[in-house]
Amino acid sequence: MKSATCCVPSAISRRHFLRGAGVLLGLPLLDAMQPAFAGSETRRFVPRRFFGICNNLGVLPDKFFPAADQTGREYTLSPYLELLRDFRSDFTVFSGVSHPDVDAGHPADICFLTAAPHPSSGGFRNSVSLDQFVAERIGHLTRFPSLTFGVNVQGARSSLSCTAGGVLVPCDTRPSEIFKKLFLGGSAEEIQAQARSLALGQSIMDTLADQTRRLQRNVGARDRERLDQYFTGVRDLEQRLVQSAEWEKKPRPVVSAKPPVDPVDSREYMEKVRLMYGLAQMAFATDSTRNITLMLDSVSSPAITLDGKPVSDGYHNLSHHGRNPEKLAQLDRIDREHMKLLAGLFAELKSHKDGPETLLDRTMVLYGSNLGNANTHVTTNLPLLFAGGGFRHGQHLVFDRDRNYPLPNLFVNVLQRFGIEANRFASSTGTMRGLEMLKTI
Repeated sequence: MKSATCCVPSAISRRHFLRGAGVLLGLPLLDAMQPAFAGSETRRFVPRRFFGICNNLGVLPDKFFPAADQTGREYTLSPYLELLRDFRSDFTVFSGVSHPDVDAGHPADICFLTAAPHPSSGGFRNSVSLDQFVAERIGHLTRFPSLTFGVNVQGARSSLSCTAGGVLVPCDTRPSEIFKKLFLGGSAEEIQAQARSLALGQSIMDTLADQTRRLQRNVGARDRERLDQYFTGVRDLEQRLVQSAEWEKKPRPVVSAKPPVDPVDSREYMEKVRLMYGLAQMAFATDSTRNITLMLDSVSSPAITLDGKPVSDGYHNLSHHGRNPEKLAQLDRIDREHMKLLAGLFAELKSHKDGPETLLDRTMVLYGSNLGNANTHVTTNLPLLFAGGGFRHGQHLVFDRDRNYPLPNLFVNVLQRFGIEANRFASSTGTMRGLEMLKTI
């Protein structure tokens, strides 16, 4: 008679599996890769999440960064970080970090999560963003592989998210529509209409794929390469259409919150930010997605309202302050409001239990900007905070402010925390030095 233990699956090493397969794949963390009988009871799987936020006008550097000699865990909080004091042990602040070769000032915002070089150069083509790279590998596990939010984004000209083919993913900018998408769905007739649209979309993709195959036989090598990229995009769309069709059959989560009312005035910038933070928290808490980006398009924002009164000038004009005391005072008010809203986001995530931990413990929040100093349009020494997500925080990591450390190294940490086998992303050289991952699943 065989031993009862013979049927117990042994734990699989992801690295060993990849070596044995002889390929480099981005595998998620599978149940079979966890030690058998890790505890007396089977632990409920609690997912990891990522929330990337970019304010494309940044903050006043001298109010944000701790002093360069204030390193490690005993650093003195800067004026802006004082507003996050309650969460000091939950975030890490970086100095001397940027994207190598991402220049050009304002156009660099679309490269915040891609690190594609020289965004204003002729023939520039963006690359895959961190969130979409993750979505390609684990997006099928949730109703929405990713969500792309925007505040005051005009049309489809700006976004933090970009597909593997370099195509910008348009932002959702209306909180009411995002809430409806997440929690309300549609009537039976609308669901059927959506199913028909998905089926039609898939048939169009099939036709395009067939036409592409025939065309490939009659073109040169360079055109075949372009068609291969296009064909890869078609296959990706086909897969997403199939996944969307399956999720349309499943009921959406029920929440007690009321649908938000859309601010109608672009001057209500901060209220829009607050609503987007709340929707992100709800989307993560219901596991509707594990991947959200938010573009805060300050460049396109007018004289925004603070405490019921508009500031003295448009947000963009204020950023070119030229050390004018009045403009600096207005920017300081704006920056402090941003920090207060970020503290509110951390509080909401930390108040929600997620298995044995909190939602903040399971959510990696990257907050920063593509500009180190909006007054001079420099794209070095970026203001960056990284919070939550299962890392040992509470520190100021200082790198060379003249020869910056690559921000994409942090992206590799994010991928590995998701359980995705990756050693490089974009212009990375490894993982972020000094950022230690906690030993939690």
